[in-house]
Amino acid sequence: MDLAHLFIVIGFITSIFVIGTIIFLFAYLLLFDRNQKMHSILRNYPVLGRVRYFLEKIGPEMRQYWFNSDTEGRPYTRDDYEHIVRSAKYKRAAIGFGSKRDFEEEGYYVRNDLFPKLTEELKVDTETLALTQKYLLIKDPLFTQRVEKWEEDKSSAYLLHDNDAVVIGAGLKHPFILKGLIGMSAMSYGALGKHAITALSKGLSMAKGTWMNTGEGGLSPYHLEGGVDLMVQIGPGLFGIRNPDGDVDWEELKRKSEIPQVKAFEIKLGQGAKVRGGHIDAEKVNPEVAAIRKVKPYTSLDSPNRFRQFHDVPTMCDFIEKIRETTGKPVGIKIVIGGNDSVLELASYMRKTGKGPDFISIDGGEGGTGASYQELADSVGLPVKSGLPILVSTLQKYGVRDRVKIIASGKLFTPDRVAIALAMGADLVQIARGFMISVGCIQTLKCQSNICPVGVATTDPLLQKALVIEEKKHRAANYLITLRKGLFRISAAAGLDSPVHFSPKHVMFKDDKGVVHSLENIMNEIEQQIKIREEQHSTLF
Repeated sequence: MDLAHLFIVIGFITSIFVIGTIIFLFAYLLLFDRNQKMHSILRNYPVLGRVRYFLEKIGPEMRQYWFNSDTEGRPYTRDDYEHIVRSAKYKRAAIGFGSKRDFEEEGYYVRNDLFPKLTEELKVDTETLALTQKYLLIKDPLFTQRVEKWEEDKSSAYLLHDNDAVVIGAGLKHPFILKGLIGMSAMSYGALGKHAITALSKGLSMAKGTWMNTGEGGLSPYHLEGGVDLMVQIGPGLFGIRNPDGDVDWEELKRKSEIPQVKAFEIKLGQGAKVRGGHIDAEKVNPEVAAIRKVKPYTSLDSPNRFRQFHDVPTMCDFIEKIRETTGKPVGIKIVIGGNDSVLELASYMRKTGKGPDFISIDGGEGGTGASYQELADSVGLPVKSGLPILVSTLQKYGVRDRVKIIASGKLFTPDRVAIALAMGADLVQIARGFMISVGCIQTLKCQSNICPVGVATTDPLLQKALVIEEKKHRAANYLITLRKGLFRISAAAGLDSPVHFSPKHVMFKDDKGVVHSLENIMNEIEQQIKIREEQHSTLF
């Protein structure tokens, strides 16, 4: 037999084997699908029904990249995502042609001034510079990889003038002084991996004038890595400061307060996406995470729905006082507003006793989380633009607004959103998911599962290799600096020399009929609603 015939025979035998294998697999799947009891569609449409599950599996990615428009994705649209990435990677926020916003829909608008401030009229700290790296896009062809240049960039850090610095706990031994209005909201080590926490710590430190909230998972070495100022969050689970009995270890709290980077403590009563204690799945609780939190490794963690150490406003304020006395540093609370009367009792008690927090962090229902439950994330707690005016108006009514600083959060990831929050009464703003995107998050919505493909929301060592700290730290810094620059830019457009001067008169609300309402009038209406609730409350009690 010559070589040609040999190849024909081999090809024939191979074809028979492949066809036979296919027929066998088809027959096996046909019988298996017909007789399995889990999936109804496979019993009636064996094999073919598997195509449905395949399409269902790739559906989120297909929608994200192909079918959703630039303004349809959730929680962040494609436009939202790309805005953050451009700021972080290229340190640019410019767009072309025009806005994609639907101007027929209702929404808030910053009121421009006929005579904007000149750049040289802005009260910016001109001496503090930030040195980072950014990408310069040289060519962006269709079928080959982008041509980009990695270059050094030295620019203003866009910090506030010394006279405009925000002081938390002004009368304390160790007040917290901030020259930047934007910080990082609570994100725990465990919810995020050590690479992500380290990159954010280093990047925020490079940007200067900001802070990093540790989240309720406790203070980790990775939060400390970059040297950025820290706000240590204390949740109902007391992770990181608990004794073997699950109560507060006051000596451990004092030790942590003596770390120079630790500037303040935040008592977490709730967050927008879960108005209850936090949750983390067992696979994320590796031995290091467990040691930091002072719990057993590889066990699912659920914080209690509230603190066992207090049960009402007076006992909460006593708890705040004890932490403040132990640490000598500002102590605040993190809350979600549920209605017009949510903080009436707190404001009243603050006026009567002189006690209370040094700051209040208010999170909106639209805020993010590493793990929550659908019913809590969708329907419990007001959005920040509804809750913030209620908080501010209540504190003003009782004459205690000047005693506390207000920190707002809830998808406030662009300069215009920050400006509107400041106009509503916030002193500071903090962001979480924006910073996650800056270090590589691609919004796969798998934060709770420990399989984050880009190494951000995972403690898996193999997956974390995707996140290169020394590159991503620059992106975090660039995002924050670009945000602050944009905030000064929108301040100038409103005729203000600094964003600290935003007030209700600088924002208008246009309803779906095109009628314009001033934020001042909206705030006045909220004050009247609070007054009615106060009278009803007084009648009942």
